[in-house]
Amino acid sequence: MNEIEELSGLSFRISIIGFGAVGQGLAKVLLSKRETLQRMGIDIRVVAIADSVSLLKGSEGIDLEKALQAKEVSGRVGEEIDTGDGAREVLESVEHDLMVEATPTDIRSGEPALTHILRALASGKHVVTSNKGPFIHNHATLIETARKNDLMLRYEATVGGAMPIINLIQENLAGNTIERIEGVLNGTCNYILTRMADERLDYQHALLEAQELGIAEADPSYDVMGIDSASKLVILANTAYENDATFDDVKITGITEITPEALELAEKNGYTIRLIGEATRDRLVVAPKLVSKRHPLAIRGTLNIATIHTDLSKTITVSGAGAGSIETASAILSDIIHIYKRHEIKKGGGD
Repeated sequence: MNEIEELSGLSFRISIIGFGAVGQGLAKVLLSKRETLQRMGIDIRVVAIADSVSLLKGSEGIDLEKALQAKEVSGRVGEEIDTGDGAREVLESVEHDLMVEATPTDIRSGEPALTHILRALASGKHVVTSNKGPFIHNHATLIETARKNDLMLRYEATVGGAMPIINLIQENLAGNTIERIEGVLNGTCNYILTRMADERLDYQHALLEAQELGIAEADPSYDVMGIDSASKLVILANTAYENDATFDDVKITGITEITPEALELAEKNGYTIRLIGEATRDRLVVAPKLVSKRHPLAIRGTLNIATIHTDLSKTITVSGAGAGSIETASAILSDIIHIYKRHEIKKGGGD
């Protein structure tokens, strides 16, 4: 009997906390991949969804199409939350196996996601999250809490959207000594720098274009000041080195002072400029750097890319879409499936 046959017929109940772009993206992916998952013998049922003001529960599984329609029409997914804390109510009143935490990131405190994740682990729930905030401040606490409770905590979607780098470090490169990680970790910055170089635009014009296209936010500081890249770098470093670094440990320089003249001079010498995050065991830096135009890190547009330097596998480079609700949801789904298989195999083995 193979693994898929062993898993067939088993249902896995999940909750989704946060039903913005990422939560809705996950619902859409689960709908579009329903037949694929069934062929794999995987039955994932969403039994609770909570947004900031409402809660929807269904012990046999929620109709995700109706949930998405309700959110679009009314801005709410279900009934108003009496307690004001949908995540707590889900944990206390809904039987399920795994929580997906997809609330907006707050890098200053990690809340409310940090509390959601710790409560879920304490109540015996596996967790998958796209939320960077908790890991920027409390990585060691989160990992230790999951281990102590014999549960799985997966966070591939926190770095690089669809770019599979967390699991690459944890699993495929297990046993390797990671000497250095460097990468382009923010698609907005990369787009702006690409356009400045291609069209000789100044920073403000390239930023305005990115905003008009929806690539940059109305307040772009989180991206262009290097904050997003630094947050992702902390997560990568803590994953690779089992450190407990925080955002404050990163030396950060953004892209706001880069000029068309600097990019033109780099071009004449066979280089371009990219915002590079670099992590070693003892050093975390995000800053614009000269990159040879033939180097993989000279990637264009909104893509993310990271290069991992190791002792055994040498140099591994991975690239992908760094943002987007569906791309992020794909990483979440991958983590859910991983936990599902481990959970059911363990349960089937009588452990």
